[in-house]
Amino acid sequence: MEPLVLVAEDDAALRSVLRRGLIEERMRCVAVGSGAELLACAEEQPVAAMVIDIGLPDSDGRDVCLALRARGVRTPVIFLTARDALVDRLAGFDAGGDDYLTKPFALDELVARLRALIRRRGGAPAAADSGFRLDPASHALRAGAIRVPLTPTEFRVLAALWARRGEAVRRRDLIRAGWPAGAIVNENTLDAYILRLRRKLRQVPDAPALETVHGVGYLLR
Repeated sequence: MEPLVLVAEDDAALRSVLRRGLIEERMRCVAVGSGAELLACAEEQPVAAMVIDIGLPDSDGRDVCLALRARGVRTPVIFLTARDALVDRLAGFDAGGDDYLTKPFALDELVARLRALIRRRGGAPAAADSGFRLDPASHALRAGAIRVPLTPTEFRVLAALWARRGEAVRRRDLIRAGWPAGAIVNENTLDAYILRLRRKLRQVPDAPALETVHGVGYLLR
């Protein structure tokens, strides 16, 4: 079966061009205009790869990717953006992206990158459904009717932990996920955010525990 590619791009004209171009290249394509639509579509059917614009109208595309990784989705992601600074590229990779393409770009190059990612990764496994959802549009943790607001930094640190639930995540990896490249973040700052996250997780029944792994970092169990 032809691979299914999910595209999130807010520019309607570019979205249409991408959809037509990918279909002409023998790929199935679902194209949406927001992060919320992408997250909904990703739950409906297996997706081989995703193309996500960073500047979505309802959320940062990198936060959308973090939310996907926190749900257990390992589908390859290519970010599209007009920003080509090193700090922006690093932020995309730290958010769980697999590749980065700056606008304007050639469709042939996007297709080649997609095929390479799909070939290496072989598509995506089904996401593990824990009943918890990180919402990148409102920066909140949702569990049924419960909604716990998070700051953008809390959201990104928690998403990094959730994406590797059951593993000890090093402090430096959490700092990379939560703060821009080059930011000076001392250990006490990260510890303060972890303390705030623990308090917020206690508001949610059956939420996982956030544990300290001495000499390493933190673990979400």
